[in-house]
Amino acid sequence: MKLNTLRPRRLRLSAPLRVMVRENHVCLNDLIYPIFVVPGTNVKEEIPSMPGCYHLSVDNAVRLAEDIYALGLRAIEVFGLPAYKDEIGSSAWDPQSPVQCAIRAIKKALPDMVIVGDVCLCQYTDHGHCGQVKDHYVDNDATLKLLNKVAVSQAEAGADIVAPSDMMDGRIASIRQALDEEGFINTIIMSYAAKYASGFYGPFRDAADSAPHFGDRRQYQMDPANGREAMKEIDLDLEEGADIIMVKPALSYLDIVYQARQRCQRPIATYNVSGEYAMVKAAARNGWIDEKRIVMEELTSMKRAGADIIITYHAVDVAKWLKNGEVEA
Repeated sequence: MKLNTLRPRRLRLSAPLRVMVRENHVCLNDLIYPIFVVPGTNVKEEIPSMPGCYHLSVDNAVRLAEDIYALGLRAIEVFGLPAYKDEIGSSAWDPQSPVQCAIRAIKKALPDMVIVGDVCLCQYTDHGHCGQVKDHYVDNDATLKLLNKVAVSQAEAGADIVAPSDMMDGRIASIRQALDEEGFINTIIMSYAAKYASGFYGPFRDAADSAPHFGDRRQYQMDPANGREAMKEIDLDLEEGADIIMVKPALSYLDIVYQARQRCQRPIATYNVSGEYAMVKAAARNGWIDEKRIVMEELTSMKRAGADIIITYHAVDVAKWLKNGEVEA
């Protein structure tokens, strides 16, 4: 065979050709934008470790949702800082807490916006752990009852999807039963199925005021060294009724996303977490990287690994870049 018959470069000669044969595309419909709601009114305070992300009161959260909807984004995940904390995190299911109020207000303003509620307790407990603590140990089965209350309260507020992020055993089956018993048979469960005990969460704990006051979360979140265990966690959550499974974080765990894609026929999400976001922003502000190019490369790698859905703080920037023709999808 002559050498000049083997020229893959022919398909890379121009931007239209490259787009024509591109295997994976980042689309706005793939993206979920996380927001942080807080008590009060007319609050908009930038989170120092997450440039471009804000603590928002409910009124400003609605305005943001309307703005990003106009850009073409169709999904948000709502996190919140409560007005009060206690040992069981009871503000997490309080119908007047910022998360529930924001879900109701955004759904009223934008009925077609897909709203995800984060089902966890860490930012609501006075100890900062993701469940009910007994003798410095998070009690798995006692915590399930509390998570049920959180999920039902978010569904009542209008959440389309509830997303348990606690990593308790059996929580998907427990939440599914609780939702169904309250008539929310169509509420989707997106499980944080393989959530690792990662150092990439640092800025989020600043954003959500959720750092544990003692110990760490390694007794319930996954060991970063383990891959086979992630497949077990994913299989269990699928058996229990998860509609969507998630791998978190994204970039250091794309092998887990890929393995999940090979065995799972349901949608797969990955979370491009706060530390990953903050590193890009810091490097870009120092002029060390081309932010647009890096962000699109990272998001494309998540799609290439097998993710259908990407939760990312870059979503608003990406929407603006695509709208202005500044990047290729």
